Amino acid sequence: MCCAIRHSLLLTRKGLRMYVAVRDNNVDQALRVLKKKMQREGMFREMKNRRAYEKPSERKAREMAESTRRVRKLMRKRLEREGY
Repeated sequence: MCCAIRHSLLLTRKGLRMYVAVRDNNVDQALRVLKKKMQREGMFREMKNRRAYEKPSERKAREMAESTRRVRKLMRKRLEREGY
């Protein structure tokens, strides 16, 4: 009878917990899954932004630019999909 050891990787961020199951001691696959989840959540971008202090005025300008980009992208998709 073979006993497969099961582990889980846990990452905590602002009360958000990410679990990744390690199956058959395949840690490489679990790390890939964790990295993909972190990418999807935007954690890498946030870590990059927090490396250095960002002035409140710069933060506001960056957030406005991100918002504008997001809205334009949605409008392009809507135009492509619906034609207006």
